[in-house]
Amino acid sequence: NMLRAECYKQRMEKGLSFLEFNYMIMQAYDFYYLNNKYGCNMQFGGDDQWSNMLAGTDLIRRKNSKDAYAMTITLLLNSEGKKMGKTAKGAVWLDPNKTSPFEFYQYWRNVEDQDVMKCIRMLTFIPLDEINAMEAWDDSRINEKKEVLAYELTALVHGTDEAEKAKAVSKSLFAGGGDDANMPTVEVAAADVPEDGIGIIDLAVLCGFAPSKGEARRLIQQGGISVNEEKVQGFDLRFTAEELKEGVRLKKGKKVFKKAILG
Repeated sequence: NMLRAECYKQRMEKGLSFLEFNYMIMQAYDFYYLNNKYGCNMQFGGDDQWSNMLAGTDLIRRKNSKDAYAMTITLLLNSEGKKMGKTAKGAVWLDPNKTSPFEFYQYWRNVEDQDVMKCIRMLTFIPLDEINAMEAWDDSRINEKKEVLAYELTALVHGTDEAEKAKAVSKSLFAGGGDDANMPTVEVAAADVPEDGIGIIDLAVLCGFAPSKGEARRLIQQGGISVNEEKVQGFDLRFTAEELKEGVRLKKGKKVFKKAILG
């Protein structure tokens, strides 16, 4: 069955890892387990998952003698034809413990200009006549479209209260200063802060701005990190435990904010 699936035919020519080859079996067993434990009998997924989902319905039918169903949804691709949400910037989670409401809002607020209307059409419940009217807006209103998209999706996933907070924080931060109470925070353990303070390179890595100290150095050299709205000019900047108790606001580029606090 796997070899008959078009997705496997194409990838077999390029080569598959052991994990990739067994992915269909793993996904099928996952559906079977959820059916056994929770009575789950419907799986939704992108249309590239059709074969994997059918494998699950077949396994449930054979082992449990029950009917199960699969439904695919058009893949959400950006203007370059790549899946959205699993980019190099990291996955976008619905769980607020993995992606905070503010970060969720910011992700959609910062989508590429050419992807905004597609996302509004596919992901929101805004009436189509209103969407058609928005499509006719002047190009100068592109940020307004992005704010509509970000607000609608954040409200849908996290509720209107969190959407309002994220919108207010986003506006105030981009305007400079503003309330940072709802900004994503990173707790710095007291044990990680030496007597003379923690360095900006280590703090940048802890905040997830860079995967390594070397990458953090390059980012600082390129002027890509700001602290309390001031661009970091060197590598010798340090922050004491007292400063971290108050909270240190960091920014990567123009769009990624984190507040470092002593945990």
